[in-house]
Amino acid sequence: MESSQDNKLGKKIKSLRQKLELSQDDFARKADVPYTTLTKVETGVIKKPSVFVMAKIAKALDISLDELIKL
Repeated sequence: MESSQDNKLGKKIKSLRQKLELSQDDFARKADVPYTTLTKVETGVIKKPSVFVMAKIAKALDISLDELIKL
C-alpha cells in the first residue's frame, strides 16, 4: 500500500501548478516536458524523475531546483 509520503513531490508540483492556474497540459508545454511524464510525476507513478525533468519543472514553476526538491 502506498503512503502519502511516497508522493510528496508530485503533490507539491501539483499544488504549485494549480497556484499558477495552469492545466497539466499547459504546464507540460510551459515546462517542455511530455504531458504523460508530468501526469506520472504528479500521481506518483514516477517517484524519482530525472534531474533534467525536475530542472524544467522548477523553471516553469519559477522556483529553484533546491526549493522544489526540499519537501
